[in-house]
Amino acid sequence: MSKQKGNKKSFFKKLWKWIKWTFIIGFATSLLYTVICRWLMPPITITQISNSFSYGLKRDYVGWSEISYNVKLAAIASEDQTFPDHNGFDWDAIKKSFNPPKKKKNKKTKIPLGGAASTISQQTAKNVFLWQGSGVTKYIRKIPEFYFTGLIELCWGKKRILEVYLNTIEMGPGIFGIEAAAQQYFHKHAKDLSREEAAKIIACLPNPKKFSVTPISGRVAWRYPQILREMNNIEDDEDVLAIIK
Repeated sequence: MSKQKGNKKSFFKKLWKWIKWTFIIGFATSLLYTVICRWLMPPITITQISNSFSYGLKRDYVGWSEISYNVKLAAIASEDQTFPDHNGFDWDAIKKSFNPPKKKKNKKTKIPLGGAASTISQQTAKNVFLWQGSGVTKYIRKIPEFYFTGLIELCWGKKRILEVYLNTIEMGPGIFGIEAAAQQYFHKHAKDLSREEAAKIIACLPNPKKFSVTPISGRVAWRYPQILREMNNIEDDEDVLAIIK
């Protein structure tokens, strides 16, 4: 009996040691990779790999100065207007997502501007380090997403987060990043995109496989004028300008 207890104790001791070292190694490697990505773009992401089998992979990473001011403004206006102010999480939006307003009968629901409870920082963390998905996998992803969001806010800063976001987000079937999207839809470089063109590309989010930029889908045609108005509304905000200029 004592021998069985000793074997059981030894097993749990080894298991705890394995868990501890797995955690330490995982933390160290994730921190190192995050620091490296502070200066270098991620060589590949899980989303890019999974999409490449069905749609191929079109991407061309570009630096901050090679991205149009209009694109940066459109992204914040459409996806996360609190981006300059939060620490990675929009807590008010998260609270509202748990208590959505009741739908009224015989009333058309409108899709609100902004990225709901998912900030640009969260989307960047998901795009670079994690995976897409819904259902159970979505909730499993939330714990590491929380960790990586805090990490990039601490290590990268707002300007770098926005730069990586605009280079890694999917903007069409197999099209990743604003440079590839600009070339695909308007046959020009990302730095040369007009306000309208930038708004149209950003309007395809959050479902770029369904909402087409060219030929323009009904949702993009409806959404991009709203983004243009929001761009005008926030353009004078000093905190926004401090990031995008």
